[in-house]
Amino acid sequence: MPQAIRRTHVLTACAVLTILVMLLTGCGTNFGTTEDGQKRYRWKMTVTTGSTSTWYLAATKFAEDLEKETDGRITLKVFGSERLSAGEATAGVEQLMDGAKDFSYNSPIIYAGVDPRFGAVTAPFRFDTVEDGQAALAGPGGDVYRKYLAERGVELLGFGESGMRQLTNTRRPIETPEDLAGLKFRIPGFGLYTDFYRSLGANPTTMPFGEVFSALQQGAIDGQENPIDVIHSANLQEVQPYLTLWNYSYDPLILGMNKDLFESLSDSDKELVARLAADANEFQISQNREREEKLLAELKDKGMEVNELTDEQKEAFRTSLAPRFEEYRTIWGPEMAQVFIPEGL
Repeated sequence: MPQAIRRTHVLTACAVLTILVMLLTGCGTNFGTTEDGQKRYRWKMTVTTGSTSTWYLAATKFAEDLEKETDGRITLKVFGSERLSAGEATAGVEQLMDGAKDFSYNSPIIYAGVDPRFGAVTAPFRFDTVEDGQAALAGPGGDVYRKYLAERGVELLGFGESGMRQLTNTRRPIETPEDLAGLKFRIPGFGLYTDFYRSLGANPTTMPFGEVFSALQQGAIDGQENPIDVIHSANLQEVQPYLTLWNYSYDPLILGMNKDLFESLSDSDKELVARLAADANEFQISQNREREEKLLAELKDKGMEVNELTDEQKEAFRTSLAPRFEEYRTIWGPEMAQVFIPEGL
């Protein structure tokens, strides 16, 4: 076997072994007890984005607060870019559900890869602003998510906020549904998104987010869609000249904890985790909203041509979705549909 090939095989084997070691070290690993009988923990958390994103910053705050308030009894290591699942976000959610890791920040879109009901809040052109979406989750919508997450082994520790999802591409400004025709977009593996883009003549495809930059750079795809924070933190302005602000999908973040681990905690530790998680979510949302205008200005300064759709332009896209809403009311079930895509929408 040639030396270069042997070297590649060795590196691949090492990478696989590293991931296995991370996973086999255990969910909620207990490292003994303190003198007063409290359990010590060493936990792991992943986020999909890199270290400059508000997701990562909030996860780091959560980790620092846990360690500070417990004098080091509880520590949390944060991994960016879905490192514990080799960049595969859906696999990362499954790890959380199965107990191979302890916490994660993930979009409901990623959870929808396991159960399509979780995608309801991100229905395209359902909410015009982040405030509208957050209000839906503050009431019955959040209760439904908590119930369904518990069924999948996840304790909901509240919602962060990735923001409104926008569109980038290499070809042209997007102003009408016809402008999407013939373009190949990377989208999350989410059924309604796939149906939406296909209905407008676009060619949607899925791939791990970590591969998107190189795919855009090489021309394998024409564009992608994500909130501003994700677009900026991934440096997509380097390979995407056009940015369309159309607020087509509200994308919150689920701060999830493995439910078996949560239930195993003492009452005082449960209260601590819930309180600090709420603080982290509040911090993440405020940072995301405060930074968006600044990040957008930076994207423009770096050469992106930005166009913002009017309400009338967005309505043309919303109208095209009406038949799909009827279909997905059945897929998502009455509890989700009643909150997120009610009759007559």
